[in-house]
Amino acid sequence: MLNKRISLIALGMLSATQAMANDQAESKGFVEDSSLKVLLRNAYINRDYKDGNKDKAEWGQAAIGTFSSGFTQGTVGVGVDAFGLYALRLDGGKGRSGAGGIDFFKQENDGRANHDIAKGGAAVKFRFSNTVLTYGDQMPALPVLSYDNVRLLPESYTGTLITSKEIKGLELNAGRFTAESRKSDEGRDSGGLKSINVLGGSYQFTENFKGALYASDVEDVLKKQYVNANYVLPFNKDQSLTLDFNGYRTKLDNSYVRENGVTGDDNKIWSLAATFATGPHSFTVAHQRSTGDSNLGYAYGGYQKDQGRVGDGGNSIYLANSYWSDFNAEDERSWQLGYGLDFGAFGVPGLSYNFAYVRGDNITTSTSEGGTEREIFNQFKYVVQSGPAKDLSVKLRSSILRVSQKSSEYNVSGNELRVFVDYPINIF
Repeated sequence: MLNKRISLIALGMLSATQAMANDQAESKGFVEDSSLKVLLRNAYINRDYKDGNKDKAEWGQAAIGTFSSGFTQGTVGVGVDAFGLYALRLDGGKGRSGAGGIDFFKQENDGRANHDIAKGGAAVKFRFSNTVLTYGDQMPALPVLSYDNVRLLPESYTGTLITSKEIKGLELNAGRFTAESRKSDEGRDSGGLKSINVLGGSYQFTENFKGALYASDVEDVLKKQYVNANYVLPFNKDQSLTLDFNGYRTKLDNSYVRENGVTGDDNKIWSLAATFATGPHSFTVAHQRSTGDSNLGYAYGGYQKDQGRVGDGGNSIYLANSYWSDFNAEDERSWQLGYGLDFGAFGVPGLSYNFAYVRGDNITTSTSEGGTEREIFNQFKYVVQSGPAKDLSVKLRSSILRVSQKSSEYNVSGNELRVFVDYPINIF
């Protein structure tokens, strides 16, 4: 009976596939479909910590080059992806670098940050119909394994990833990665990842409703599941309501719990955001809640070798209340009020503003219960619309974070400023 069901499912998938356009059949060739892009990024982050903690700041200039070939023609196409990264430290030497949340340039044993970083990677890819298998150095963007590209340089991972889009609206992903290159270091396996298996997919059920399910398994450390449901309710041409649910369930390996002095092994965290958009304005209300017995709360990343963390990077947290703080402590509940404005409606196309106020409570630490934290977030972003500097963007972001004394074991108060200037250049 089970084999019959599997056969029927496979037949249905094959039928759907036959009705789809075949990407590989439309390949123009290895060279003809290739592209080379360079992103010039100047980034600065300053954290003015409170409660006697030393301030941290880093500033750097980076060049991020990415090459993506087309696929050779034929039933199975072959191609190559490659990247080259270089970053030069402009500020953040001894005494000012070393904040885990900034991490532009990794500190050496003498406490001094690297003067510069240069590294690269490449991957070979194969395509059959609408399914691509990639092996080598990659930058996956999945809710359970997402490379961090919100600092100076991005992370990268080494392994195999299969991405299939044979059925309209359905994307499936399966992969295994055995090394991680930390964003602030040159080593190919500087992140301390043993191995991670990822599996899942997303499906566009209707024009307005989309869902996703993913899972990952970090060897000897952590198992994680993720679910997402996103629904857009349009009222008219200029008004809509978007409901977005995201949830994670994590369970730490028993040996990892014992070796790292962690209390408890499981966590469940979810967020539900409602955003009402009307013309150039958007208004958001969101609630996020963390439960479980792990004193780590939601374990979302870090570098295992030198931080005692999970080992899968630091950006796999697709939750509503994630700004400077991620509001992910043990037992924490948080609420957000947000506002966004597109100045294009007022004659300044390319300029946008976002504001958020988030308050968390009920935080549990090893010494207290009922702690709180709150954050005020502001961001202006401008993208040049035309001329020689077209697509150049300037982003100015600030956060004011205040953490109660009860929660000082979990987080620290401070004021943060980020300035990012990105200039993307399409070579071909």
